Amino acid sequence: MRRFLTAVAAVLLVAAPAQVARADSGSVTRVTLSSANNFYPNTEERLLSRMVTLAAGESRHVRGRLEATSSVTQVVAMNDTLKCVDSTGAVVGVTSTSSRNHEGSDTSYYAVPGHLPIYADLLFTAPSAGTYTCGLYAYTASSSLDNYYLTAVATDTWLEVSNSNQVGARWWQNPACNSTGTSSTCTYVGAGTSSAWVFYNDGTPVYKWTAATTATSVQALATLELTTCYTGTSSCTSGIAGYEKPRGTDAVVDVRLEFIQLDTTAHTCRTTSTTTSRKTIRDDAHHYVASLGLSSIPIDAGCGTRTFIMRIYVDHVSGNPVKIDGVQSSTSLTNGIAMNIF
Repeated sequence: MRRFLTAVAAVLLVAAPAQVARADSGSVTRVTLSSANNFYPNTEERLLSRMVTLAAGESRHVRGRLEATSSVTQVVAMNDTLKCVDSTGAVVGVTSTSSRNHEGSDTSYYAVPGHLPIYADLLFTAPSAGTYTCGLYAYTASSSLDNYYLTAVATDTWLEVSNSNQVGARWWQNPACNSTGTSSTCTYVGAGTSSAWVFYNDGTPVYKWTAATTATSVQALATLELTTCYTGTSSCTSGIAGYEKPRGTDAVVDVRLEFIQLDTTAHTCRTTSTTTSRKTIRDDAHHYVASLGLSSIPIDAGCGTRTFIMRIYVDHVSGNPVKIDGVQSSTSLTNGIAMNIF
């Protein structure tokens, strides 16, 4: 995971993302950063945490928002990581990370100049009964600087954990794709293939999730991480070099989250989707994270089943190819969650 961001050659130029709508089953507790906290290169720091005592198989939805400013004008890496540890401090289950490059204290590309916010989501399921601590961790790195720091912003940096068991909730993650893009299971668009369906035709086994019989509706959330592939980047396999263009060409993609209720023949009965959103990913930005969400999705009794599939549409419109980032070691960069709403 570190290598994914430590070779900082570019920055992400985006406005502050809107918070994805959510409607967890039951109440949610938010823990807020009370005072500004500096974090320094190459040292992961837990900024916020919440302890939960769970029975075996119980699940909690964990959501974190890291907003930070920078002490320098240069580009540096920034991670917002969610993970849960047991009483010994050992990480349990998957880690979820959303990553962007902070482009400096003087940037005007964010909603609040110089303030970069990043959201991440995690579904934690206890493998055995016990007490676990789920936390929001901040990380920064640079290939050219070491005398700088980022500052997590008070109040606007927070951690949320659902208070009750998210009964029947499901976690999706796409296949492995290492930081250099050479994994055989990496997915590219714009390099011979113009589009892909994440969790559907990207090598992820298609999972048919069934809503609880007493659920009144369902919620679907997804995080999609993309990387542009310009000539000379070390983030993409050399096998697509023929499709890469000089830096500055940028990439344009369309993305959409779909949550599809199936009929009794396992065909589409009802599709609920976000509006297709066009994203311009500058080659100078290099990485892009899209947070997608659908809340209060109705369960159509006319379909004859309560079974759904999740998929994210990614279509290459123009410019440089794009890599869809996947699992790196035990860290998930592109993932999805489905939850029952009672």
